[in-house]
Amino acid sequence: MGGMWTGEKVRLRGVEPEDWEGFRDLAQHTVDVRNADLVDPPRSEESFRIWTAERAGRPPGGEAFRLVIEVLADRAFAGSVTIGETDSRAGRFKTGIVITRDERRKGYAVEATELLLSYMFAEQRCNKCEVEIYAFNDASLALYRKLGFVEEGRLRQHGFFAGGYHDVVLMGITAAEYWATHRHPSVR
Repeated sequence: MGGMWTGEKVRLRGVEPEDWEGFRDLAQHTVDVRNADLVDPPRSEESFRIWTAERAGRPPGGEAFRLVIEVLADRAFAGSVTIGETDSRAGRFKTGIVITRDERRKGYAVEATELLLSYMFAEQRCNKCEVEIYAFNDASLALYRKLGFVEEGRLRQHGFFAGGYHDVVLMGITAAEYWATHRHPSVR
């Protein structure tokens, strides 16, 4: 893998069965899990092995997929990015990202998201990317604003956890907005 899947700091690659420990570690911190999704009961290591092996066996691409973020310097597991809820007729998709605690604030989330957006806009002919972020998740809101996403709305009291209801911020970026501030992958 190279070219469009490799940046200056990270590369995006398919999930491998041995990544199960990285995914397990991502699920260890309640606050982190809550920022991204809902908190689940504890899972066994075998459950993580099965879940990861199943994802490793999936064919690449499609309307929903997950890629591992790997640090170029030491090949460390730094997290993952996802594509989902693809609407090929409308040219829309949703994305999400999670970065391990040890690899945060190093620019990996920005670079990984740029690699993924470049692929979806330039290779899959998508026109718009959307994200849904809990309103209290300041780090993710800042990440997507930095990338050029615009707040499009708010779902009030949309999710319930930690004893209360929480708003979800809807953000989006079009291909034209993205290319206005980012280098086109054909120059890679």
